[in-house]
Order: sequence, then structure tokens, then C-alpha cells
Amino acid sequence: MGRLACADLPAFPLQLLLRRHPEWSAYPAAVIAEDKPQANILWVNERARRAGLRPNLRHAAASSLAPELRAGVVPLNEIKKETAMVTERLRRFTPDVEASHEEHGVFWLSGSGLNLLYPSPKEWAAAIHRDIEALNFRASVIVGFTRFGTYAAAKAAKGTAVFQDPSEERSAAREVELDRLDLDPDFRGALSKLGIKNVGALLSLPAGGLRERFGSKAYRLYRAASGDLWEPLKPCPVEEPVRQKLLLDDPETDSARLLFLIRRLLHPMLAALADRGEALSALLLRLLTGRNGWREDRIRPAAPTLDSGQVLDLVRIRLERLELSAGVIEIELLAEGIPATREQLRLFADRPRRDLDAAGRALARLRAEFGEQAVVRAKLTDRHLPEARFTWEPIEHVELPKPKQGAPKILVRRIFAKPIPLPPQPRTHDGGWPLLGPKYGTVERLSRPYVFSGGWWNREIQREYYFAETRRGDFLWVYYDKLRRRWFLQGRVE
Repeated sequence: MGRLACADLPAFPLQLLLRRHPEWSAYPAAVIAEDKPQANILWVNERARRAGLRPNLRHAAASSLAPELRAGVVPLNEIKKETAMVTERLRRFTPDVEASHEEHGVFWLSGSGLNLLYPSPKEWAAAIHRDIEALNFRASVIVGFTRFGTYAAAKAAKGTAVFQDPSEERSAAREVELDRLDLDPDFRGALSKLGIKNVGALLSLPAGGLRERFGSKAYRLYRAASGDLWEPLKPCPVEEPVRQKLLLDDPETDSARLLFLIRRLLHPMLAALADRGEALSALLLRLLTGRNGWREDRIRPAAPTLDSGQVLDLVRIRLERLELSAGVIEIELLAEGIPATREQLRLFADRPRRDLDAAGRALARLRAEFGEQAVVRAKLTDRHLPEARFTWEPIEHVELPKPKQGAPKILVRRIFAKPIPLPPQPRTHDGGWPLLGPKYGTVERLSRPYVFSGGWWNREIQREYYFAETRRGDFLWVYYDKLRRRWFLQGRVE
């Protein structure tokens, strides 16, 4: 179809509040910023409007005007969760869905490539509208050609509508009252004093003067309404569920060993949730046994958490009550997440993922079994030859790495303990040099030599070092020993 649709769920937080308290529909109702008398009113229903209530009015003042007022708080986490749910639901009708970041309850949908699924844009809009109403939301769905045109028409219309051409959409958008749009109250008030009531009147103003007097946000609205501002659809990314799976070599019947395996799977899942800004609200534990097939258990902590200890304790209790005589041959974990609080994410980030004490105990065991020289690290020394410019020293304590912020990436030169002699090999018919055989290909380029000489007081050394790039893309560090008249492989560059 090549069309764009806008689905508007007006006063989306208010609709969420009335879904939570359906009995409030018969009274003046409002969403407030906080559960305090001096909190501002954010959204009001039609009964509250008839009682004289408006957004930005104080809760205490609104209660004096409408004694039957019902007011409540809708947390931002709940709004985001429901927005994500509606977005996922709308993906039934198109893979490209964008939820507005500026106004809750506004969604744009791409209609490209759907002509084989829906005979007409009208039927597509009707299907979207029916599905939204099935969720007990009020909505209007407009199919048109531009972001602003469909958005403005959706704010003014009820039900569904389809524009046949861009000129019809522009004409309808120009008639939309500015009170219908989500504008700054001061900006709307200033325009009202100038007699600017609808989008068409707004477009009659000079663009430069509008920007100078009201700022860049008003100028951006003007450009969008005039059609000069084009923005591509930015679909919400589809997030794959956080899932971990493990196949066991042999059937496992011991709950303690199963808990240990589940612990290995749970930690990366919590890290993935934290990267998304989410906390674990429930964990679906699926166990496959050879006799009874899949068994599913939903484990839900008291509150959403990123603490693995709480979740593992609940998993342990559940495993102890299961009959595992048939043996578990496969484990699958599926996480259900909701937006996490800032405190949860901070605590998770501050908790070190590497246990330095455990690392120290592991190294102590290695030293006890293989000797003190089993655990060492490289230390640079001031020497002449490359293979002598570092030495090995024992590791006493394990420390976390401290990478420099913004440091450029560097190549790593790995030096062999002993240079590897390269057997003399004939050159190919095209003049290439198969340094390490046909597997690596011939040498494409040799850098200029770096000459090392010395040792006349003990054992004279004359070497010419080169960086050799092979056709396969490997970088090798080689040198030619003039005294031995032979090539050696000293190391690699990664």
C-alpha cells in the first residue's frame, strides 16, 4: 500500500487509570503527578472537564471544584510497560511500528508491502482499530501519507479514516484545532491571543518570526505541518526474549547439581536484563525428562529483582519438591522482565562480576600443585634483542584490569619462546613466497627491515626483522639471520 497509519490512544495514562479502576468512569477522574494535595493534574476525563478541571491545576483546588473527583498516579514504569505491550500487539499488522517518545499513546505504523494481506487501506485500519478496542482502549486510526498529517487527523477524529491522496490529508490537517494537539500551554496561549486557533492559521505566520519568538520547538512544528520536515519511520527494535538453554550429556536426577547448572545460566540472563534496563519479574523454568516430556514451572520473586540469590533460593525450593527419578536431559530458562528502578541498576552495576578472592584461591591451588613458577605474568625489561625484552615474575595478587578511557586500540605482538626455523621453500611460478605453506598463501608485502646487530663480545648477532603480510591476511614477524643464512618466525601480530 505504501501508506502510513497513526493510531492515537487519547489520554493514554488516563485510560490506564480507568482500566485499573473501572468504577471511576462514572465520576470526574484525573491522573496526578504525585499522591499529594499540591500535585499537578496531568490528564482529566470528559466529566472532569465539564466540572471545570483542566491539566496543570492543583489536586487540592480540583477537589474543591469537583468534590467527587477520583484521582490517582500512573507510574512511568507502568506506562512504558503498557506501551511496549501495545507496540507488540500492533506488530500483528505490520513489522514496522514506532511508538512516539514525546506523547504517550501515539503510534505510527508502516503499510508498505501489505497489499496482499489486506485488500484496502480501509480494511487495514479497521483491523487495527478492532484489535486496540479488544484491549479495552479507545483509539482512532488514520491512514495517510505523512507523520504530522495522520497525527493531527487522529487527534481530531474518532474511529477510522483513510485519505485517498496527500492533498486531502493536508486539507484535513489544516482544519485541526490546536487545542487537540500536544502543545506547550504557554505556546498555545500565546497563539490564542493572536487569534491562531487551528493548524492552517499557524501556517499563515512567517516561519522566521515564529522561530525567533517561540523557539526551535515551535519552528519544528511549523515545518512538520507545512510538509518541509520529513522524518523516516523509526520502528521500535524487536527485542528477543532473554533465554538460556542447556543440553545435558547424561540424565541428571540430583537437585543440587541441577541448581548449580541453573546458576550458570541465570547470571548471564540477569546481566542481559540489566543491559536492557529491566529487572526479573518472573522466571519460566522448563525441564525435559526422558519419560514425562517437558515440565514448566513459573517462579516469581516477591518483587522484580536483579539479585540472583533470591531467584536461586526459590528455584532450589521448587527443585526439592519435584520428582526427578526419570532424569533431566535439557534445561531451558526464559526471563520475564519489566523496567528496573535506578537503584536496582546501580546496585547491579556496582557489584563486581569477578570474584578476586575466588581467583586468588584458584591461583594458590595451581601454585601448590605445579610450583611457584606456574603462575606468572610478563614484565618489560631493558634489553637489546626482542625475545629478551621481557621476563616472567610471579603473581602475588589478582587485580581488575584498568583500561584507559578512549585509548586507541593497539595490535598485540605475540612472541614465541623460541624462534621457529623456516625451511627453505622454492618460490612459486608467479614470484610469490609461500612462507608457511599453501595454507597461509604467499607473502603479499614485506615491510622494510629493522636491523639488529651486536653480541660481538659473546656471540655475534646480525638479524633483519620484517613484518610479512600473507594473502590470507595474517601478519607474521620474521627475521633473516645473516650469519646462519636462514629465515626464522619470531611471532605474530594480532
